[in-house]
Amino acid sequence: MNLSVKDAARILSVSEKTIYRWIKQEIVPAYKMHESYRFNRAELIEWATSHRKGIAPEAFVEPALDSLPLPSLCEALDGGGVFYRIEGKTRDEVLGDVVAHLRLPDAVDRDYVHKVLIAREDLASTAIGSDIAIPHPRNPVLLHVERPTVTLCFLEHPVDFYALDGRPVKMLFTLLSPTVRLHLHLLSKLAFALRDPGFMRTLQEQAGRETIFTALDQAERLIRARVS
Repeated sequence: MNLSVKDAARILSVSEKTIYRWIKQEIVPAYKMHESYRFNRAELIEWATSHRKGIAPEAFVEPALDSLPLPSLCEALDGGGVFYRIEGKTRDEVLGDVVAHLRLPDAVDRDYVHKVLIAREDLASTAIGSDIAIPHPRNPVLLHVERPTVTLCFLEHPVDFYALDGRPVKMLFTLLSPTVRLHLHLLSKLAFALRDPGFMRTLQEQAGRETIFTALDQAERLIRARVS
């Protein structure tokens, strides 16, 4: 639990008073420790993403905890790929077909990955509204993947993922990474990119791969400009 109320307010671009109100309403994940409230950074960013809350650009600046370079979203999406016409009539069936398309090392058990993604959805839906869900393992380290990837899948038929806005999901961004640090990095940047009108338009139109990558690159340029 490494964040204070002040830290949480800064990351979410709201006042401390708002944070305390959310705590009282029990809508934000917080923990009381020694008469003060603390937040888990991963849980807070996931909560902000799923509730469509703003995330300050500084959330994208990760501490240099290891020597692994932080990939761009374009690099991660290039590694994971873009796929169309994913089959399935239920959430679990869709996740099964998504897993079948994931670019995983041969040593990774796909059935296990499927179960891990379902377990995460059973805990709390990763649907964030606007027809999008971001399925991922609750603990990224469990899968032992070698590099961080983002896989974009467009569904053949909209499927109910129990989104807060009640709308069925039409596209999935599946995040896989070898470390929590890289997971948070990609999740934070994706949350910001999904607020870009141009990028969202290409997704809603299910544009071709080249168009999607061009729009995503432009969205990332805006992220870098705001952080610098």
